[in-house]
Amino acid sequence: MSIPIDPSFSTVGPEWGVGSIGGTQAPASGGNFGGVLGKQLEQLSASQTDATQQASALATGQVQDPSSVVMAVERAQLEMQLATTLRNKGVEAIQELMRTQV
Repeated sequence: MSIPIDPSFSTVGPEWGVGSIGGTQAPASGGNFGGVLGKQLEQLSASQTDATQQASALATGQVQDPSSVVMAVERAQLEMQLATTLRNKGVEAIQELMRTQV
């Protein structure tokens, strides 16, 4: 039994852009951890703002494609979960360092 593939479902386009996973992108010359962290937090904030705006547009009936709104909201939620997890791991690491006896 074969299941037909819906040609309207595409995994390409800007809504699927999650960045480089393979690690082939070289870090910017002269960049530091604080600068990279700040840039990522700005992108997180922009993602959250975009999701909020799209959800508001959907609620007022201004959006033609609800799936793009769902993608934006889910992307923002996953990015926030990742940021929260990284923050928690960083706090745990610092606490462990503080407990380490020299």
